[in-house]
Amino acid sequence: MFKIKERINFYDCDPAGIMFYGNIYRVTHKAYELFLEHLFPEQNVFTNQEVVLPIIHSEADYFNPLVTSDEVEVQIKVSSLKKSSFELNYEVIKGEKICCSVKTVHVSVSKKTFEKIELPKELKERLENHLK
Repeated sequence: MFKIKERINFYDCDPAGIMFYGNIYRVTHKAYELFLEHLFPEQNVFTNQEVVLPIIHSEADYFNPLVTSDEVEVQIKVSSLKKSSFELNYEVIKGEKICCSVKTVHVSVSKKTFEKIELPKELKERLENHLK
């Protein structure tokens, strides 16, 4: 499991003062970027000239509201690893309460042809270490 701390900002919230539902993806994508940096400290995965990892599916479930200045922990687990794709599960936790869970499915695509390809061996090996 990979974890980060994050703060809910004023700009994340709607006029009622509650985090706007779509902004959970900003929080979880930041965690995803840091997760990839953790997996590959020696390179920037997002500037890879051969492979890109677009999200082909995402979903979120909301259990408890988040408001401005809330301090949360975002936990990431690799829940599925296939030949050309992987699935990540995120939990956004405030104190002892799970406020939101998010799932993203990523597919490995050739940057030149934009066709699905096998996950790079090194990526697959590093993701395997985080399978739940």
